[in-house]
Amino acid sequence: MNKYISLAILFLLALSSCKQKAPSTEIQSAAESKAAKALLQGIWIDSDAESVAFRVKGDTIYYPDSTSLPAYFRIVNDTMIIGEGGAAYPVVKQTEHLFWFKNHNNDIVKLSKSDSAEDSLAFVRRKPEVLTVTKVLKRDTVVVYENNRYHCYIAINPTKYKVRKPVYNEDGVEVENVYYDNIIHLSVFQGAQRIYSRDINKQLFAKDVPQQFLKQAILGNLEYDKTDASGFHFYATLCIPDEASCYLVETIISFNGQLSMELLQY
Repeated sequence: MNKYISLAILFLLALSSCKQKAPSTEIQSAAESKAAKALLQGIWIDSDAESVAFRVKGDTIYYPDSTSLPAYFRIVNDTMIIGEGGAAYPVVKQTEHLFWFKNHNNDIVKLSKSDSAEDSLAFVRRKPEVLTVTKVLKRDTVVVYENNRYHCYIAINPTKYKVRKPVYNEDGVEVENVYYDNIIHLSVFQGAQRIYSRDINKQLFAKDVPQQFLKQAILGNLEYDKTDASGFHFYATLCIPDEASCYLVETIISFNGQLSMELLQY
C-alpha cells in the first residue's frame, strides 16, 4: 500500500476520533442564551495553570497567543459552540465569576473571571500571526541526457494564500492557526527552447490527494530526481504543517512538455 496514503488515512482517523463532536441539529437550530453570553464577557483565567485563557467581547472569543484566530461563539442549551466547524463544549458551571466546561478530552476546564487590569495586556492586539513554512528558495539544475543539455529551474515562493489548520490549545479547545501556502515555479529548457514553464499550486494535485487533506496541506517542496526516457522526474511534497502526514507525488515533465503525476509507491 502507498505509505503516504496510509499516513493520511491515519491522520484523518485520529483527527475525527479526538475532535469534539459537532452539536446536534437541535442545538444548532436552538436559540442561544443571551444571559449566558452576557455572563461570559470579560477576561478569563485558567484556575489550574494561572494563565489567561481567553477574552470574550460580544460574540467573539480572543486568544492571548498571536497565532490563534479569534472565533465566533454561542451558548445554547448549556453547550458552548465555537468556530465555523461548531465544536461543542458542555458547560458544567457558570456564574458571574466562574466558568467551567468540558474540553475535547472530556476534562473539566475551570476558569475564573479576571479582576486584574494587567491581564488585558495579553490582548494588546496585533494582527494574528500568519506562519510561513518556507522561505523563498531557488534551484538551478543542469541535466545532460543523450548528449543533450537541459536546464531545470525551480523557485519556491511563499504567497498570501492562507491555509487554516485546527489545533488544540493548552485548555483542550480547538483553535485555528493560519499558514501561508507556497506557489512553486517550474521551468525546463533545452538551450533557449522552453520545454515547460508553469506556476504550480497545490490544487494541481487534487486528483491524487484527498480534498480534506489538501485543504489543510502546504505545497512545501519540489525537487529534481532524475531524467530518463519518460522525461524529467520531480518529487512534490504536500504536508500538513507541524504534522508527520505528507504526500509525495512524482511529477514528470515529458520531452514535449506534457505533465503527468502519480503518487510515489513503496
